Amino acid sequence: MSTTTDIAFQKCVFPACGATYGVDEVRVRCDSCGGLLDISYDWDRLQVPPNLAWFEQKWTRRHEPLPFSGVWRFHELLPFAPPESVVTIGEGQTLLKSSPQVGRYVGQRKGELYLQYEGMNPSGSFKDNGMSAAFTHARSIGATKAACASTGNTSASLALYCSVTQSMKAIIFVGSGKIAYGKLSQALDYGALTVQIAGDFDDAMQRVREVSSRLGIYLVNSVNPFRLEGQKTIIYRILEGLQWQVPDWIAVPGGNLGNSSAFGKALMELHEIGLIPRMPRLAVINAQGADTLYQLHEVQGVRWNQAEPPLDDIEAFFHEMDAQQRRASTIASAIEINRPVNLTKCLRALEACDGVVRQVSDQEILDAKAQVGAGGLGCEPASAASVAGVKKLIAEGVIGRDERVVCILTGHQLKDPTATVAYHTTDQELFNDVLASRGVRRATYANRAVAVPNDLDEIIKAIQLYR
Repeated sequence: MSTTTDIAFQKCVFPACGATYGVDEVRVRCDSCGGLLDISYDWDRLQVPPNLAWFEQKWTRRHEPLPFSGVWRFHELLPFAPPESVVTIGEGQTLLKSSPQVGRYVGQRKGELYLQYEGMNPSGSFKDNGMSAAFTHARSIGATKAACASTGNTSASLALYCSVTQSMKAIIFVGSGKIAYGKLSQALDYGALTVQIAGDFDDAMQRVREVSSRLGIYLVNSVNPFRLEGQKTIIYRILEGLQWQVPDWIAVPGGNLGNSSAFGKALMELHEIGLIPRMPRLAVINAQGADTLYQLHEVQGVRWNQAEPPLDDIEAFFHEMDAQQRRASTIASAIEINRPVNLTKCLRALEACDGVVRQVSDQEILDAKAQVGAGGLGCEPASAASVAGVKKLIAEGVIGRDERVVCILTGHQLKDPTATVAYHTTDQELFNDVLASRGVRRATYANRAVAVPNDLDEIIKAIQLYR
């Protein structure tokens, strides 16, 4: 029987380099060319399921840890670790929900708009999918400390896994004033060491990489290729929710570009091994205040170019950004990132999926968020970027009004309750402090509290006026 060490390996994303490394090594870059790494598999030597419906037989074994996990019930599609070494806390119990109300909002003609709600994960965001995979690898190589830079969700997930498993200590780097309290509260409550540096996420990312390298700490940001193996499973659960039918479009918020990169890899692998007949199209949605991918892909025309992206042009873009001291700024804190570490992998995914990139304003994000909430699923602001982006793409005629579209909702509403309350509030000072300062001018779909005297007749009158 083949072992994980000979059927799974780390490989540079650039075929011209082709460097490979064992899965027992801790790496975030290729030593030969500096490129990102994939976890690759020798599919010819693996027992690939005959079809995706094969995974349904695991539903009857939900009392077992791996079949219960929404990540590890698909172990055959991310077999880098033996089953007995997997770390799981029940991640991936998520929901794919048809939303006619949101469909009408974005301009669809029939109920083909679906919301993939990752807020049901244990820490409240999609990060648990990847953290389970990263922890599995970290434990296999004997790591005792794990670190990340975070705008909030990664830190919450890392801290949770450290707390539940008691196998590692969590060290979290955050920028000053760049983390929502709902997320920071999780990291603090779960016992992580939180280091707040002067700067933003991009600064924190640079420092955590330096510190991890110098002190031998396991880095769990999405530059870690094992993280993305776990995030691939969001695609599997989307297909599962659609009875294994491929949608026309998948829309995802773009921050550090880990999800879009993982989605592209998952879909390319499924197509390569014959488990899906075609590739869906991919829409990656940036916040207007953190739109590096949009500027490079849509404005400057930067492409993967069959594994030969113009790296000099990308570096020149970042050099100019640094020279002008441009900083990311958006109410969608989870995607408030200017230097996405998975940029080249995302370009690959966009090429494979005939993808597009759009930017949306904070106003568009919060209006879309209110519509998602009114439809029954509360999400954090960054999640709603996917819905706002689909609305824009339908208006442009890029997405057809009858096409089947899945929008990824990356995190729970309570990740950033301040933004929600500020949008719906009657307190103008709160609105100005939290939203107007970000360029949001109106709460188009506000559901404001009704102030009434402490009088029974007045209360009844207010309720009777409610429609």
